[in-house]
Amino acid sequence: MKKIKILALFAFLSFMSCDNYLDINDSPNNAKDTDVTPDLALAAAQTSSYANVTTSMNFLGNLFMNNWGYDVNSFAVTNPAEFSYSIDNNFYAAIWNTPMRNTANLSNIINTEFPNYENHVAIAKICKAYYFQILVDMYGDVPYTEAHQGVADITPAYDGAKSVYRDLYAQLDQAIALIDNSPSAKAVGAEDAVFGGNMSQWKDFANTMKLRLLMRQVDLAEAGTDSETTTYVADKFALLSGASFLSVNATLNPGYSDTRADTRNPFWNIMYGEDNTTVTAFYRQYKASKRNADNLNSTSDPRRSRLFTLVGGSVVGVLQGDSSVVNGGTAPAVLSSFGLGVLSSASQDAYMFSLAESLLLQAEAVHRGYLTGSAQSLFDAAIDASCIQLGTTAGTYTGSINGTPGKGYGSGTYAQKIEAIMYQKNIALQGTSQSLETFIEYTRTGLIDSVPGSILGATQANRPRRLLYPTSEYTSNSANVPAQGNVFATGSFWYAY
Repeated sequence: MKKIKILALFAFLSFMSCDNYLDINDSPNNAKDTDVTPDLALAAAQTSSYANVTTSMNFLGNLFMNNWGYDVNSFAVTNPAEFSYSIDNNFYAAIWNTPMRNTANLSNIINTEFPNYENHVAIAKICKAYYFQILVDMYGDVPYTEAHQGVADITPAYDGAKSVYRDLYAQLDQAIALIDNSPSAKAVGAEDAVFGGNMSQWKDFANTMKLRLLMRQVDLAEAGTDSETTTYVADKFALLSGASFLSVNATLNPGYSDTRADTRNPFWNIMYGEDNTTVTAFYRQYKASKRNADNLNSTSDPRRSRLFTLVGGSVVGVLQGDSSVVNGGTAPAVLSSFGLGVLSSASQDAYMFSLAESLLLQAEAVHRGYLTGSAQSLFDAAIDASCIQLGTTAGTYTGSINGTPGKGYGSGTYAQKIEAIMYQKNIALQGTSQSLETFIEYTRTGLIDSVPGSILGATQANRPRRLLYPTSEYTSNSANVPAQGNVFATGSFWYAY
């Protein structure tokens, strides 16, 4: 088969940003537009910050987690940087650049001088915490307190990763307080592209974000090397006891449609051409990995036909780093592409925070003794939620998988039950835009090196624990960029391994 070289794919992912019909001022160096009220700015602020989650972040997460491989029967690239770990300061730079730039729109809402927009401010605080959590997890120290000052400060200082995390938690508390204690606040309506103004659900989102922030720190807290974090986590969990968490999927949809390219769901938009029918090189390049296919097939996972197309009744995957048979490799001639649970239409919802993830976070917190309840029930409910999200039902799968240590919660050791929660998190979050979160979680738990890497020689012994600051920072803010150390050996502040 003729080889097709797509040299621009990686560059496109690295520099891609949200070219969306809802975009507003998205440059942190521009002055705040004081004429735009928060209700007019909210949907654009939510949407402009999100597109990178479902594109660059999603691609990297699925490749680093060995969920996807390359169609080596059609493309010449068999061992890209994602497999060889040859990362540099341009590697997936959009993961830094896009949220760092576009969350300025959320800061503008938070700093609004218009009265009675407390509910809009609360939503912006929650959304901003969502993106800065990712930045801290993937890079460590970040510009935070001095960020988004426009021309008043174009070289913001970096804040320590732990201090940013602490403030993100405080901002979530403040958001809940604004919702609860602002009787004169203007109601939020359709301008909210996530919950349509349902502030009770936003409080649940904030609590679930607080749970995610705390769970990210539990391994450090339990390692006994940071007494401050140990005390902090225990104290915050005591206050979080009895809180209400997300009981629905937090999906973003500002009115996605097939009208034109910039109105479509951003993940769909990168996978399909202008006619919404012809698949792009991105769609054709990425297929199921063999490791992922083997897991889905061997457990008769009902989600497999929704995550991928089936070949002869099974998911067929490719080893990361393999070659086609004609080039001395072992790749099957026909590989599984994305299923209808991942790509259904240009108007499909985008997932910010799934119900499955909320339930699995709660299950782990109960398992570790930080919250009360039944970890088994939460675990089983998460599988149900994941199946429903993808358009199928769990059937007998839940009962069956619970007998498999490391994949089901019903059997195995304490550590294997945590592994089972992570395994189900990877299945539930892959392909839908949240896979980078799974990579972070595997890194946090020390399980990332149990995920097989490329079959070809890598430049490093293991995957990075975080990414290098992008070239853009060294160009525009070099005096403030801190030393990162070895990103293959050390992670963000919560990294305990």
